[in-house]
Parts: sequence; structure tokens; C-alpha cells
Amino acid sequence: MSAYPYLAHWKEEISRSPNAIYMTLADALALSIRKGDLREGDRLPPQRTIADCLGTNLTTVTRAFTEARRRGLIDATVGRGTFVRVGAGESHWRHTGPAVVDLTMNLPPIPQDPPLQRIIQSDIAAILKQQDLNSLMSYRVTGGTLEERQLGAKWIAPVIGQRRTDEILVSPGAQSALAAIVSTHTQPGDVIVTDRIAYPGIRTIAAQFDLILVGVDSDMEGMMPDQLDRVCAEHHPRLLYCIPTIHNPTTATMSLQRRKDILKVAQRHHLHIAEDDPYSLLMDNPLPALAALDHSRVSYVATLAKTLSPGLRTAYVALPNADMTRRVAAAIRAIALTNAGLLSALTARWMQTGQAHTILHAIQKELRLRQSIARRVLGEGHCMNPDGPHVWLKLPDWWGSADFVAYARRRGLALVPSTVFTISGEPPQRARIALGSAPDAASLEESLHGVLSVLQHKRSPGFADIV
Repeated sequence: MSAYPYLAHWKEEISRSPNAIYMTLADALALSIRKGDLREGDRLPPQRTIADCLGTNLTTVTRAFTEARRRGLIDATVGRGTFVRVGAGESHWRHTGPAVVDLTMNLPPIPQDPPLQRIIQSDIAAILKQQDLNSLMSYRVTGGTLEERQLGAKWIAPVIGQRRTDEILVSPGAQSALAAIVSTHTQPGDVIVTDRIAYPGIRTIAAQFDLILVGVDSDMEGMMPDQLDRVCAEHHPRLLYCIPTIHNPTTATMSLQRRKDILKVAQRHHLHIAEDDPYSLLMDNPLPALAALDHSRVSYVATLAKTLSPGLRTAYVALPNADMTRRVAAAIRAIALTNAGLLSALTARWMQTGQAHTILHAIQKELRLRQSIARRVLGEGHCMNPDGPHVWLKLPDWWGSADFVAYARRRGLALVPSTVFTISGEPPQRARIALGSAPDAASLEESLHGVLSVLQHKRSPGFADIV
């Protein structure tokens, strides 16, 4: 290891860490860059050399390099090797300084009409007058009370149809619900199949439970059935994770026929589906969820984080049967225990009084306005949905995703590069813009004009262009 002294530190980190080796190796690489042991433009040893030095296998090193590339730390050029990226020594894309508007967080805009702050103040005061404080501030029953589950079933009924309350759970957020579903259906080393460009939350879950993600190519309607069939035949996955409606980040929405075709493939390969549905209720007439088309095969999660507010920390979960409900509830209890009492009371009150629908309609109206602004400022050619909260920005040929986002950040604009979403293969020349986090439409428009100027800027060549 003398030619590469940092490898000794990597080996030590691997021996100490309880995490998956490939994740530990990616973290160790990042630490070496921050400490200055590796500098921008440095060439890394061949992957096989690293594997031999660390006493691990080549596949693990390849996975670590894929993760490091996703983080914007390294770049590979065929025939030349792997190099530390320019800008890898800093937080390469995530916003760390003042920005005009942070466009990284996919939040629903806070409506001004009705005035959300005044509503929350009034409703919390009413709840404290009507309900026992000890009950509100104590531990709750995992999965929600009967009344909360009934309200949840009613909220998601437009998308999945009528459900029995013993098939419904209330979860403290979608991520804990998805983690519970995944852990219920898989064992370490199992394969989960998902879109090749996928929501990063599933990567976090897969890493935590030592699962392997395999990506499937998509078209304008989302995941392609023939590609899913091929992947299933080759890798025998235990679970399919997907966002059929306004996919994050690509905005693709499966047609009804595409949903039926995906379900046919899942049935043929005895594949259970975790359906993540944050956005359907932003649409006036959403298509039926996969869970409505195949009750027995799909575990369904609908968060309020994208339709009302992430501050509610509430998601509704629909399971195939009562037995699966009990199993997933036990997993939620192990992961997150229960929902917060005061937030649960506020959510239930909004559902009972109709305030939830009033707020939802205000958010729908604001998002449609913001989408129209984005289309007018940025032009055509980008992936958008008129009801959705984000834009999948297409970049010109001269911009790679990580470099574009790094340059935009220096101009005071915080975006998310495609590397964050890429499960396998080359990251597309795309970046995600979240439209809801801007405080108002005017500041969003100003920021989008800034994005447009960055799009039109032709970057100068970096070290990778020098031979």
C-alpha cells in the first residue's frame, strides 16, 4: 500500500464500520479528499488493485466507485482511469451558502390563502382546549387510532378505492413506512428492482438493510414492462419499488395500460410492489393506483408531505390484508415507534373539518402557477407535469450534471444533479428543480431566470479535457 498510503486508512475504516463495505469505502474516499490526501485531478489506483489491497472483492469496489461518482467525488474516462473531480473537495452540489432560493427540497408551497400560520395557531388552540394534554403529549398507538385510520382511508380512496380499516396504517412519514415495507419483504442480499433514475430515499433504505438495487430503463410513461421482465428473469428480485404518478425526478406518469402491463410482469414473476404515491392527489382526476388494480400484490404509501406539509409527519399506508398490516405495523414500531400526538390531532382535525381539502386546493393552484412560470421562463424540452412540484431540467451538451449544479451553486442557485438519482449506468444530462420551496412565485421566477442564464453559459474545459 506504500504507493497509495490512504488505502491503509480505508482498510482501517472498513474494519471499524458496521455499515456495508461499499458505503464505508465511499465515505473513506470522501474523507481522504476532505483531508487533502487526495486532490482534485488525482488519479485513483485501478479498482482491482484497491480490492487486493483492502482484502475485498472487485464488485464491492465497483459499487463504492458508483456511489462516489453519484456524490460527485470522482469521474471515470475510458482508457484513462478514474480521477478526483474538480470541486470534490467542497460540498459539490448541496447548498452550503446563501442562495437566491434553495431549489433542492421538494416541498409543497405554503399557501397564503388560506393563511396557513393563522389556521395552525387557531386549530392548535382549539385542540388544546378540547383534548387532554397528557394524551396529546404521550406515546400513541403504532399505526394510528381507529378514527385516524378511517380518516386516512377516506383521504386516499379517490386513488385506491374503498379499503377496510384493518388494511390501513398511519405512519410517521413515508420513509419509515417504506422502510417497514421493504424490511418485511426482504432479507440482506436480496434484490429490489426500481427505475434506473430513482428517488434517493430507496437508496438509503437499500443501504441500511444491505439490499441490492437494480435499475430498469424508462420512457415517457415510466418503467418499461419489457425491461422489467428482463431484469426480473435475470436477477429474481423480491420487491419492486416505483412511483407511477409524477415520478420523482423524471415527472413521468404511467398510463392505465402501462400500469396494467407492469402488474402483469409482477404477477408473472411473483413480485410484490411497494407503490410510493406522493403526488396523485395534486391532480384533479388521478389515475387509479397500482394498489387499486391489484389489491393483493401492492403495498401503497401516500404521504401528506407533498400534498399538505412535511411538518405533519404523516403518511397513510394501505396493505393487501390484515396479516400484512400487523407485520408492517410491527416494523414501523421498531423503526419509528409512533406518530406525534399533537401533529396527529392537528391532521385529524383538518381531515374532519375539510380544512385539509381547502389547503390541498390552494397548493394545487399555486403549483400550477409555478409550473406555468417554469415553462414560460425555461422553455420547452424539459420534463414537467402541470400538477407536479418539480422540473427535470434538460442540460445542453456542454454541461455534465454535477458540474452544472456546482456552477449554479456558485451563482447562488441550489439544484440537485442527476447523479443523486442514478442507480446504474451513466447519469443523464439533467438536474432537478423543486418549485415549491421558493417563498413566492416572484422569487421563483427570478431564480428560474438565473437557472436559464447558467444553462446558456458555456463552461470552459476542465482537466478531463487535457491529454
